[in-house]
Amino acid sequence: MLKRKKFWKRVGYVFAVILLLLIAGAVYIVQVSKVDPPTVADMSSMNLQRTDHGNGFYTINNNWFRHSKSGLYELYVEGDAFERGVINGKLTAELVVRQEDHFAEQIEKMIPSKFKRSFLKYAIGFFNRNLDENVSEEYQEEIYGVSESASPKYQYLGSNYQRILNYHAAHDIGHAVQNLAMVGCTSFGTWGALSEDSTMIIGRNFDFYVGDKFAEDKIVAFFNPKQGHKFMTVTWGGFTGAVSGMNDQGLTVTINAAKSSLPTGSATPVSLVTKEILQYAKNISEAIRIARSRKMFVSESFLVASAADRKAVIIEKTPDSLDVYDPRKDFIVCTNHFQSNGLGKTKMNIEQEKESASSYRYQRMMELINANGKNSVQKTINILRDQKGLNGANIGMGNEKAINQLIAHHSIVFEPEKLLVWVSTSPWQLGEYVAYDLNRIFALKGMKENKEVSDSSLRIAPDSFLLTPAYKNFVVFRNIKQRILDGADVNTDSLVNSNPEFYNTYVLAGDYLYKRKNYTAALRYYQLALTKVIATKKEEDHVREQIKKINKN
Repeated sequence: MLKRKKFWKRVGYVFAVILLLLIAGAVYIVQVSKVDPPTVADMSSMNLQRTDHGNGFYTINNNWFRHSKSGLYELYVEGDAFERGVINGKLTAELVVRQEDHFAEQIEKMIPSKFKRSFLKYAIGFFNRNLDENVSEEYQEEIYGVSESASPKYQYLGSNYQRILNYHAAHDIGHAVQNLAMVGCTSFGTWGALSEDSTMIIGRNFDFYVGDKFAEDKIVAFFNPKQGHKFMTVTWGGFTGAVSGMNDQGLTVTINAAKSSLPTGSATPVSLVTKEILQYAKNISEAIRIARSRKMFVSESFLVASAADRKAVIIEKTPDSLDVYDPRKDFIVCTNHFQSNGLGKTKMNIEQEKESASSYRYQRMMELINANGKNSVQKTINILRDQKGLNGANIGMGNEKAINQLIAHHSIVFEPEKLLVWVSTSPWQLGEYVAYDLNRIFALKGMKENKEVSDSSLRIAPDSFLLTPAYKNFVVFRNIKQRILDGADVNTDSLVNSNPEFYNTYVLAGDYLYKRKNYTAALRYYQLALTKVIATKKEEDHVREQIKKINKN
């Protein structure tokens, strides 16, 4: 009896020690994941108030924000870092709040479990525990400024500053953790003999998908910082980084995710490296120097085009190294794999080319460039809207192997030597492309009257695809797909009829019926999926694994 008591006493001690370690670990994670905002010497801009001129037009001194007839929001901000952030937040306050609402809603859909979301909060907090140390003081202050306009209702996820800072790394974390399809972008450029008037033309689709609502409120933002160059970006509420942009020196930067290994901690978010290049580089060599100076925690391709150099290159950067791909031709293409002699030959990159949709999309882009003749802005947009596969094959609507995957947050075209930029309007890149002249925008020096600032004479008409029965069918397909994701009952025949050439149609139908134990019908759909052009090896492996499971029953 005495021995038994001693045994249980020891067990109790062990459990007590384990419990204490768990509590200590939790306290440690909570403490180290806290990030304090920077100390700002002059916070007087916090006293500024926006003037509401009606019809969605707001101003603060020379700064302005408006809702264009095109559906795009337009923003102009000037000043030092904290001042820019504060004014940005005050002018776009409703969008800052709305964007976080959309983001939180999408996270809840992706991770329904409150426990898992709570775990994710601390995991990301721990992962990003040193994030602020990898962000320049200037950009910390700007993020702090805009965070003052964030909603107080998400304090359980962290302070306003900590949350907005973490959101700047969302692009990086998303593709690092799962190499998600939500960051499968395509960009290209032509110049010299391949452009109609020899002018450089750069086009890109930013296929970053975090739900439809996330892409509703796009902002075309123009920044006039106290230090560095003036520049424009396409952004969203609360986000001060850059994913697509051009500065007043005619230097453009767009980013494309490459395959990354799982990182152990954060570094400088890609979007802030992009922004620093736009703000402080006037040519390719300066862009390379800035990219080399920053440590990142994911792999990324920066397509940098320079009016000064009259060419474009791709800066390929991993957490450990940097290489530059110079095509030494009159065109350049960038998807989601590296092309340089160094990084292009790594095991991970070769795997990416074989198993992802990147190489296929690259080949389709080359087909279109070769058939294009001398390029123009209209032809560039036609390519960015292309939904076909190799040799013009019908691979279904929404295929990741297509240049136009019908998920783009935005599509954009630059003429760097003319300082002209075209930005797509919804849906995706199917709406009209609105043109902006940077010389004209930055010459405004404030705006007291609500007026259109785009150049209507340069607009590009919407895609005629919007008027076709195929587009209506795609809308039906997306609605049925969402109902499946929401756990509702659907008619799989209607699903298939809405998008019959898309492999994912049959995968969705197969998975839907498999969960309902209708294995015979599920098997038929899985087998049909294998007859279509499947985007990635991972998805094909899933289909084959499901077939194996059914055949074992």
